[in-house]
Amino acid sequence: MGALERAPKRAAPAGWHVYIVRCADRTLYTGVAKDLPQRIAAHNDGRGAKYTRQRLPVKLVYSESALDRGAALRRELQIKALTRAAKRALFANARASSLRTRTSGRRAG
Repeated sequence: MGALERAPKRAAPAGWHVYIVRCADRTLYTGVAKDLPQRIAAHNDGRGAKYTRQRLPVKLVYSESALDRGAALRRELQIKALTRAAKRALFANARASSLRTRTSGRRAG
């Protein structure tokens, strides 16, 4: 491919992620990443955000997909504007929804 040519954009869903991690001191950090597992590993290796470097280890408590970087950044700003209680409710609801989805296919009995 030439220097001015670009590869076609792929319509891959979930290209970007907005995430919340809980730091060792129980504070919450919100960020965006294209490769979420790599980003969490970077945080825990001390190569992440300056904020998290002094609060290791971090644990992923919430993530959601975004179609592109701009959408992820906009959602990050929305989440950062929430109160701590609202953020906790956000990931508590996501966890409860995930548990309902995982157990909905099981038969009673």
